[in-house]
Amino acid sequence: MRISTFFYTLKQGIVNIFRNKWYSLASLATITTCLLMFGVFYSVVMNFQYILKSAQEGVAVKVFFEDGISEDQILKIGDTILNREEVLKAEYVSATEAWEEFSEDYLGEYADGYTDNPLKDCANYKVYLKDVSKQQDLVAFVESIEGVREVVQSALTANMLSGVNKLVGYVSIGIILILLAVSTFLISNTVTIGISVRKEEISIMKYIGATDFFVRSPFVIEGIIIGAVGAAIPLGVMYVLYNKIIGFVIEKFNILSQLLKFLTVEQIFTTLIPVSLILGIGIGFIGSFITVRKHIRV
Repeated sequence: MRISTFFYTLKQGIVNIFRNKWYSLASLATITTCLLMFGVFYSVVMNFQYILKSAQEGVAVKVFFEDGISEDQILKIGDTILNREEVLKAEYVSATEAWEEFSEDYLGEYADGYTDNPLKDCANYKVYLKDVSKQQDLVAFVESIEGVREVVQSALTANMLSGVNKLVGYVSIGIILILLAVSTFLISNTVTIGISVRKEEISIMKYIGATDFFVRSPFVIEGIIIGAVGAAIPLGVMYVLYNKIIGFVIEKFNILSQLLKFLTVEQIFTTLIPVSLILGIGIGFIGSFITVRKHIRV
C-alpha cells in the first residue's frame, strides 16, 4: 500500500466516524461500557483468585513418622517430599518445637511440671502445596513412603477452595463471551449504517475501478479506531479508581485486612492493558471486517 493510499484510507475512516457520529458514539459507549465491565470483572476475579491462592498456600498437610525413626531419616523423607512438583514448601517441626508450640498454646505455666517431652515422637513436616487440588495425590504418595506413620490432611477445605476456583473460571469465561458478542454486534451495526450512507459513493468508486480492498479499508479503520478508543477510556478510568477502591475496601473492612490480600495496580494492569487493547481493536476489526464483506456488493 502506498503512503498516500494509507493516509487517504485513515482519513476516510475518521470521516466515517464523524459522518455517523450518533451510531459511532453508540458503538463507542457500548465498547467502553463492555470493556469497563470487563476490566472491573477482571480485577475482581484476579484479586479473588489471589486471595484463594493465598488461602490455598495456608492449607498444610501434616506428615508424622514412625516411633524410633532417626532425625536423619526424617530429613531424607522431607527432601523426597520437597522434590514433588506440586509442593510449594515444607517446614520441619522437631519434637522439641512441637512440644514448645503445644505447651504455649494449651498449658502455659503448667508446662513447667513436665520434665520429659511427652511429644518426643511427634516430629512432623508441614507441607504446603502450589495447587490444593493436588492434595490427594500428594497424600497418596507420602503414605507410601516407608517410615511415615500418619498423614493429616484438610480434604474438605481443599475441595471447597478447588471448587470455588473452578466456578469462578467458568463464570468468567461466560461473562467475557457475552460482552464480546454485544460489542461486536454494535460495531457491525455502525459499519452497516456507514455503508448504507455511502452506498452511491461506493458504487461510483467500484465502477471506475477501485478494488474491494480500497473500498473496504476505511470501514475497517473506522471499526479499529472505535475499538481502540473504546479500550483506552475504561483503562484510564480503571487506573485512576483502582487504588481508591482498594483503599476504601480496606478502610471499611479493616477487620478483614489481614485476610484480604489485594494485587497492586501494576500487577493488574501489566496484563489488563494489552488484553483490553487487543480486545477493543479485535472487536472493532472483526465487527467491521465481517460486515463489510457481507455488504460490499453495492
